[in-house]
Formats: sequence, structure tokens, C-alpha cells
Amino acid sequence: MTNDPYLLAAEAATTLRNLTGTPSFDVALVMGSGWAPAADAIGETVAELPATKLPGFSAPAVAGHGGSIRAVRTSGGRNALVFLGRTHLYEGRGVAPVVHGVRTAVAAGARTVVLTNAAGGLRPETQKVGEPVLIADHINMTGSNPITGTRFVDLTEVYSRRLRDLARAAEPTLQEGVYVAFRGPTYETPAEIRMLRTLGGDLIGMSTVLEAIAAREGGAEVLGISLVTNPGAGLVGEPLNHEEVLEVGRATAARMGVLLSTVVDKL
Repeated sequence: MTNDPYLLAAEAATTLRNLTGTPSFDVALVMGSGWAPAADAIGETVAELPATKLPGFSAPAVAGHGGSIRAVRTSGGRNALVFLGRTHLYEGRGVAPVVHGVRTAVAAGARTVVLTNAAGGLRPETQKVGEPVLIADHINMTGSNPITGTRFVDLTEVYSRRLRDLARAAEPTLQEGVYVAFRGPTYETPAEIRMLRTLGGDLIGMSTVLEAIAAREGGAEVLGISLVTNPGAGLVGEPLNHEEVLEVGRATAARMGVLLSTVVDKL
């Protein structure tokens, strides 16, 4: 198995095509913590396999991430690739494994990548727990970047305005916000939350940003959607826990599934 992350993604894409019987994919969706039940609404599952069947993939280390990959045929006739789980930077496997799924999807033909996540809300005065928020931009606080060398990628519009408009057409009440990514796995301190609010952040999480950069490097359009699962630390005086994140995802799965299905069929 090659050490070149781009060649490894190409190998994984070839294996994916062979195992799913799908010659090319139109769109890829990465399901964040608690989002997995929403995948059932996207379309008819053509094939599903453990991610570990593909070169370069490892089993997810986080509860709430299923560790499988689906080939789905949407009602609009599109071939969708659904990742039920992702690798996080805090798992210690390095940056390349974090973005390997997105690079594989792009190598398999996906020109649109939908990234979902569970996020803490930094604006409880306007955000409700259980509400989806479109990611309009991000602040990368992970200290990492999936691109090395002299590949200069424009990030003026990481998250496609066109795709955000499509999402709002499906659900006009959707808010937009700036997503801030920390490395994790610790949740943020109240002082860090106050800092991020001052910097202009609206959402906080431990994923998505590196994947979005890799998708843009590959030429794909990106739509990011955060599900607000809790207010940021210190904003309401309650401690944070991962089970709360998963529970909010389960409670809103049907709504999230309808939103994703509608958006994918409008692409």
C-alpha cells in the first residue's frame, strides 16, 4: 500500500467502485456525531460495506460513528456516497487519515461534498439546541492543514454560496454561522469560548475544517451543516458530555434526513 495520500485515495476509489458496482459518484456525504440515522432518508442503499474494506481506512474510534460506507441511489437518480463515521485529528493517526474519505470520494467522481457535524453553539441567544446551521466560513484552530508543499488553494469561498442557497430553498429558516475547529478531544474552556465569540465564531467542533480544505483542493463544492447539540462551555453553566451530543442527533434524525435528501436532489 502506497504512502502517497493521493495515490492511496485513488486506490480506495477503485476498490470502492468494484465493491459497490457504482462506476462514479455524484455527491458524497460525511455524517457527523448523531447524524447517522438521517442517512436512511437520502435514498435507496445499493451497497454497504465496512470502511476497513477500502485501502487506508480504519475503524472509527468514536461512539456514534458507524464505520461503514454506503452507495445510495437518490430519488432524483444521483449516485451518493455516504460515510457513516469519520476519523478525527485527536485520534492521533495524523492529518492524512482525517481527509482520506473526502479524497477518496473526489477520486471516485464526487464533485459535491456535504459535511455534517455536531457542534456547540456559541450564540445561545439566537441558536436553539437541535437546530441545523449552515456553515458560511470557518476558523481553523487545529494547528494542522491537509495540504503540504506548494499547493496554494484559494479559500475565499470554502463553503459554496450556491449550495447554501439550495439548502435555504429547502428550509428557509436555516441560519448561517462561522464554524471553529479545535483539535480536541477535550471540550473548550469557558475562556476559550469567550475568545471564540470575540473572534467571530458561531459554532465550535472537532471536525469538518480539514475535510473541507481537502475537498476544495480536489475541486469539489462543499456544503457544511452543523447540528447545534449544546451551548458552548460556560454559556449556560451546564457540563458537556458526548452522550448529550448523540441524543440530540437521534432526536432530530428525521428532520436532518429530510433536509439532506431535499438538498441532494436539488444539486
